[in-house]
Amino acid sequence: MKRIEILSPCGSFESVVAAVRSGADAVYLGAKELSARAGAENFDDTEMKKAVEYCHIRNVLVYVTVNTVVFDSELEKAKTLIKTCAEAGVDALIVQNMGVASIAKKIAPGLKLHASTQMSVHSPSGAKLLYEQGFKRVVLSRELSREEIKEIAESCPVELEVFVHGALCMSVSGQCYFSAVIGSRSGNRGRCAQTCRLPFSVGKSKYALSLKDNSVIDYIRDMEDIGVTSAKIEGRLKRPEYVAAATKACFEARENGVVDEKTKVRLESVFSRTGFTDGYYTGKRGYEMFGYRRKDDVVSATSKLFSEIQNGYKDERQSVRLKGEFSAKVGERARLKISDGAFELEVKSENECETAQNVPLSEEKARRQLIKTGGTPYNISELKINIGENVSVPMSALNKLRREALDTLSEKRAKKVKYKINEVQIPNFTPHKAGKKLRYARFPSAKIGSGFKEFDLCFVPLLSESEDIKKLIENGFKLAVEIPRTLFSREDKIKEKLKIVKELGIKSVLCNNLAAVYIAKELGFKIHGGFGLNLTNTLDLKWAEDMGFEDVELSFELKQSQARKLGAEIPRGVICYGYLPVMLTRNCPNKSANISCRDCKGRGKLQDRLDKSFIFYCDGNATEVLNNLPLEEISEVEDSENLDISFFRFSVENSVENVENIGDFLRRCLKNKEKTHGLWKRGVL
Repeated sequence: MKRIEILSPCGSFESVVAAVRSGADAVYLGAKELSARAGAENFDDTEMKKAVEYCHIRNVLVYVTVNTVVFDSELEKAKTLIKTCAEAGVDALIVQNMGVASIAKKIAPGLKLHASTQMSVHSPSGAKLLYEQGFKRVVLSRELSREEIKEIAESCPVELEVFVHGALCMSVSGQCYFSAVIGSRSGNRGRCAQTCRLPFSVGKSKYALSLKDNSVIDYIRDMEDIGVTSAKIEGRLKRPEYVAAATKACFEARENGVVDEKTKVRLESVFSRTGFTDGYYTGKRGYEMFGYRRKDDVVSATSKLFSEIQNGYKDERQSVRLKGEFSAKVGERARLKISDGAFELEVKSENECETAQNVPLSEEKARRQLIKTGGTPYNISELKINIGENVSVPMSALNKLRREALDTLSEKRAKKVKYKINEVQIPNFTPHKAGKKLRYARFPSAKIGSGFKEFDLCFVPLLSESEDIKKLIENGFKLAVEIPRTLFSREDKIKEKLKIVKELGIKSVLCNNLAAVYIAKELGFKIHGGFGLNLTNTLDLKWAEDMGFEDVELSFELKQSQARKLGAEIPRGVICYGYLPVMLTRNCPNKSANISCRDCKGRGKLQDRLDKSFIFYCDGNATEVLNNLPLEEISEVEDSENLDISFFRFSVENSVENVENIGDFLRRCLKNKEKTHGLWKRGVL
């Protein structure tokens, strides 16, 4: 069985050195643009090439993140970055965006694609879809338990990458819009303002959205057993000492089955939030997972600690094993052959060997001199010596042979990855012209007022009572269902329910997750893509067309001017009314106050520092946190010549049950209420 990979985060070249010398098998890093950690130092073209060469010489793989949502105006940048990565010989790209993936496939078909955790994959069908789309690896959501990871591993041959240490976002990655909605700093674009670390009160809890850092390093061998390919450390924003400490801990856990206590203490001291949690992996979600960074956590990271950690990676790890053969005969040039298993080379001395006047070169002396590889990553573990009689070779000549051989080998190893690179043109897209204007509404339950019969589609929860769905169809509603935004451990339940509603006459489903898309397509439903798919550019929309979607709901992180310029033929729309879902969490905020599921009744309220209230709803599988004000852009959307669909997203409005006339409802819902334009006018960074 292949050993699990240790994958370390690098926000700078110093972190690359720290990771490699501490035992990393691979590193991941970001370019200056289109990286989900825009606040890290990151790498320009020259630095990236330097990092790749450094790592490849030392048998370490390099993955580059292009893991943000990308707008049409940035597709040219994405193309240039992908080409740069291919030319540098990186081993894989980590992407969030189907549009970016489509460009990468054309530019460098041999370059592997890894699906970022921002793609929100947390069940088998999501992994299957990406595997069929040509992805080599999927970075799973952090919220998964051991059994859930095992289920995905057994369902699909795609490689799995799992976070084993580092910060835990409260939200499922790719589904957090909190920072964007309140301050235009999009987490999906690497600009997260860490809103979840601010005080949000629930009951006695003052930090109801802040989790302790994840640490499941002790389970690395277990992950290896259940089929995980890569153990990933979070932390491209953190300093090299953190990278070194976390990498060393992972290395010890894999090699020895246990982490040394001194290593554990250093790791917790260098960065933590009131200790660590393994709650998701062990399935013990709840109160104990919450924590925030306190004064004691900060002061534990002393200069003495950093110095101790630095000493641990100041020297090269001689981890590259070589085989060699040395021969020397009078009247011939001395020769040194070396091989790393992939490359074999031979170097010769400048001058011919002479007859020894005093002491001839011995095998012991030649071996001792030739295996002096200190300061390099090489270890000549096997060296054959063939020396003729009475041969003299100066020590300086032996040293020069060794240096030349190792330098030549390093040059070959640094350039070992080469891709066929194609020229690709990003076309100028013609803005889409809307066809028939449609109104869709999404409801939190199957209780709908008769006025909504006027709508072209009404989406009710898939898990509604079948009898309620049947009645709505009989009463003349154009009914469809919404597959839940999270599918943790319930794909079988969702598939069975889809079969039932199909028999009732339901033909269309709203999908906010790749797994939902895969299941709906497999069962023959018409697919309507939801905002949770984060579709933000024309190539994303062309992907949706190729997948056979009926239409799509664009990301609400697009501003008006961006949405209207998108090309492709597929009908599209945006949310024109509703409380925007700013966060999707697996651990309920109520748990931070030790409120049990029995007592919370599936809902709660967060209070921020400015005394604003944010309502949240829990369905027992995940919790959706809503913005404090409803968005309203009805006339703007309905009057747009580029948008086909107006999406009404109802969540807390009890009045929808009694709506008898849409005109009256619109007047009522718009009257005397404070509202927001969301990101429609200002967009995101």
